[in-house]
Amino acid sequence: MASIALVLAFCFLGFFVPAPSVASPSNNNDFLRCLSTSIPSQLVLTPSSPSFTPLLVSSIRNARLVAPATASPPLCIVTPTNASHVQAIVRCGRRHSVRVRVRSGGHDNEGLSYRSTTPNGEAFAVIDLAKLHAVHVIPHEATAWVETGATTGELYYRVATAAPGLGFPASVCPTVGVGGIISGGGIGLMMRKYGLSADNVLDASMVDAGGNLLANKKAMGDDLFWAIRGGGGGNFGIVLAWKLRLVPVPPKVTFLKVAKTMDQGAVDAVTKWQTLAPVLPDDLSVRVVIQKSQANFQSLYLGNCSTVVATMRSRFPELGVTSADCKEMSWLQYTAYIYFGDAINNKPLEALLLNRSTTLGPFVKNKSDYVKKALTKETWKKIFLWPNGARSGQLILEPHGGIMGRISTAKNPFPHRSSVLYNIQYVELWNGKEAGGNITPNWIGSLYDFMTPYVSKNPRGAYVNYRDLDMGVNKVVDGVTCYETAKVWGERYFGAANFRRLAKIKGKVDATEYFRNEQSVPPLPLK
Repeated sequence: MASIALVLAFCFLGFFVPAPSVASPSNNNDFLRCLSTSIPSQLVLTPSSPSFTPLLVSSIRNARLVAPATASPPLCIVTPTNASHVQAIVRCGRRHSVRVRVRSGGHDNEGLSYRSTTPNGEAFAVIDLAKLHAVHVIPHEATAWVETGATTGELYYRVATAAPGLGFPASVCPTVGVGGIISGGGIGLMMRKYGLSADNVLDASMVDAGGNLLANKKAMGDDLFWAIRGGGGGNFGIVLAWKLRLVPVPPKVTFLKVAKTMDQGAVDAVTKWQTLAPVLPDDLSVRVVIQKSQANFQSLYLGNCSTVVATMRSRFPELGVTSADCKEMSWLQYTAYIYFGDAINNKPLEALLLNRSTTLGPFVKNKSDYVKKALTKETWKKIFLWPNGARSGQLILEPHGGIMGRISTAKNPFPHRSSVLYNIQYVELWNGKEAGGNITPNWIGSLYDFMTPYVSKNPRGAYVNYRDLDMGVNKVVDGVTCYETAKVWGERYFGAANFRRLAKIKGKVDATEYFRNEQSVPPLPLK
């Protein structure tokens, strides 16, 4: 009892007691030998393989994370092709004290699905699920089973070609992995009509922390099934596939785009947008991208151009929308156009949406906020003029409202519902030449600090899929992650009640934290 009290004292006071290294070199070798008995050798790559580093960086989108990932590489990368391979990896890992990190698309903003932030820390293996990417559409049910390693582009293409008239609400970026976006909630331009990606999950299959295959939600139980739909990736097990509710989309949708400079009234337009966008018809979403003192309004309407032009001219005359600002297209074409633009005129959609290979982007840092009370015109003017030096700063404002405001905060772990006007994603991009590239960004930090009085409070909300280690990282005391320390970031992603429920579920399904990273949910013992 005294030792437990001492651990809690360290935990509450914030002392960091590093956990002992989980795996020794002999354990690492035993782990690799164990894998060799269950998994074909060509699916297990170690750093000595010439294919190892190309595979490791193949799905890293953010240049900021390449050097940290390659400086302290994983023990191995495994690319399973079926459920038994995933089970074998977990069982070998548990037997020989090697933890795993799991990635599907590689868009993790802090790279925790394939790297550790602790140099020379405990050994770990990466499970890359890219080969598990099948999509099985069941048109008469309006459902689909999609494997976790598929991208949203693959999902969109397979659904639309197998079942015209059906779609799925998810990311505007088609290279995002299905496993990651659903695990964190999944926002997009159809969420006001149909909710988050996670709100439309009907069933799932997964491998748990013991290496057991849980083939459906009945095998998982209500708590675990609740946790995986928005509780963040890498916490409770490895989801292999999701059964999704598909949603109706019309034969033609309308994409609308209008840009406004400050001289053209951008500040006034954004000021009004804050309270207008959440109360527009559910099938109309208007988001804003602010960059270089210009506001770019991007809209998806599940209908024709003439109707949305009439609505916008009536409700939002400040934009001066005309039919020339609209493009009517199929829903599938829209999913490609919003990301690739006019490239869809020169390449087949399958060449764009099914292509997993993308070039490495710039150095990027992201943060997020939720706004519940509209900012004043004066505040927006300061934001538009915020200096960014030689770097590129971008704000992406995603409206809530619609069905999002009618879903309970307890439906799944994603808590940002009825009281939210919109989400802000802060994005800072740079070319990496300054001080070696991997430096603390300035624009994003100063603007984020400035925004403190104007965004949600107690806690200041954040979106888990825009993961941000600046909010805090876990501390480990006697081998167990400290719940009180984790609350600092956890309650911002999930809210106090949802985070506590997640921690209790973690204590039930993975009490020894086989799945652990710098912002993994800690286990809270059941009472």
